[in-house]
Amino acid sequence: MTTTADLADFALAVEYDDLAEEVREELKKRILDSVGIAVGAMGQTPPEIVRTTVREASPDGPCRLWGTEERASPSEATMYDTALTRYLDFMDSFLAPGETPHPSDNVAAILCCGEAEGASGRELVEAVGVAYELQAELAWNAPVRDRGFDHVTHTVITVATAAGRVLDLDREELRHAIGIAGVGHNALRVTRTEGINAWKGVASANAARNGVYSAMLARNGMEGPTNLFEGQKGWQSVISGEFEVDPDPSCEHVLDTMTKRYVAETYAQSAVEGVIELAEREEIDPEEVSAIRLDTFGGAKLIIGGGEGSRYEIETKEQADHSLPYMLAAALIDRGMTNAAYEADRIRRDDVQRLLRRVDVEEDPELTERFEAGEMPAVIDVTLEDGTTYRVEKDDFAGHPRNPMSWADVEEKFETMTRDRYDATRRGEIVEVVRGLEDHGAAELTELLD
Repeated sequence: MTTTADLADFALAVEYDDLAEEVREELKKRILDSVGIAVGAMGQTPPEIVRTTVREASPDGPCRLWGTEERASPSEATMYDTALTRYLDFMDSFLAPGETPHPSDNVAAILCCGEAEGASGRELVEAVGVAYELQAELAWNAPVRDRGFDHVTHTVITVATAAGRVLDLDREELRHAIGIAGVGHNALRVTRTEGINAWKGVASANAARNGVYSAMLARNGMEGPTNLFEGQKGWQSVISGEFEVDPDPSCEHVLDTMTKRYVAETYAQSAVEGVIELAEREEIDPEEVSAIRLDTFGGAKLIIGGGEGSRYEIETKEQADHSLPYMLAAALIDRGMTNAAYEADRIRRDDVQRLLRRVDVEEDPELTERFEAGEMPAVIDVTLEDGTTYRVEKDDFAGHPRNPMSWADVEEKFETMTRDRYDATRRGEIVEVVRGLEDHGAAELTELLD
């Protein structure tokens, strides 16, 4: 049976020198990817709402609000900085059969706590490894989606554990932090069903803030329910059902996470890549398309294909990036899927609104089995007015664990997301610090994010 003691023991066992070089490199890639996405989200309305609220709640502190000269407490800075890393829906994901969390939701919290504590780069890598390993184990073994809870219910626990490591909590303090986080902050799945709104892109920031705050409370002596999981009316009884996790201090689950090539929901990546390839290969005229059919796996149909509410009434960015009909229509028309696809004028245009209603999304049980075996399959048929049908079949996509992004790929994505804000010199400095993080401190990185 999993206990708070088990998670604390795991977190304290992770050591930089024991991590394989490949694991260290992948963890650094995730940090760079998260920072780049955050820069790309600066100025977006929901993160700015968070920033205004953070300034009201904490007008000063040791941690930078990225993209500004403003500072706040570790927990409040985590709220804003995580909102940046998450809002664009361009973050990474761990692909489990019953849950798809985003381990990068932990990164800003770790950097904020590291900045406040003067943590070394080695300590940052250790903590990010803790978060990724535990996030994956909870997703695989304790999914909560079908019980009505959002995946950020896991995130508050992983952040509390990883932040506690950076804040130098001892074993008992870590147990209390995990208990406080897990008992008080369980999010409902309604965030991502039916009428989706801006909270979808901010819910993980709230969870991350609560995880950091829980760790800070524990460090200052607050006791929490250390029988969180197994106790009467505890987490297993109410939230997850019985489960067992076995996080490994080698932290190799980071190798099982994917990074996104396109600004689109995780489960859309193969389908979006496929429809773009098909449109380019066959030089398809969108005006001649009479139907688009996507055969996909169960999770994609459920979350973004209409299983949790209509995905055809699209008026906002939050609705668009969780609608397979919209994403496939926009990707076919535009031959791409960038931030521009989610601008209000683009969403409202007649061409995409007309075409998205010609998209049919269906679950194929065979594809569901293949997804659960580690693929992300998609079969797309595009039929023209004259009856011609073109097909593309995908097993995965660029960025999938079977086809991971190289350092060059991650740097290219980083450059794309940051070039409008930072010049080549600054971009190079950020990349250099992250790639050589063992020789730098947390503050050296965050000071570059002004």
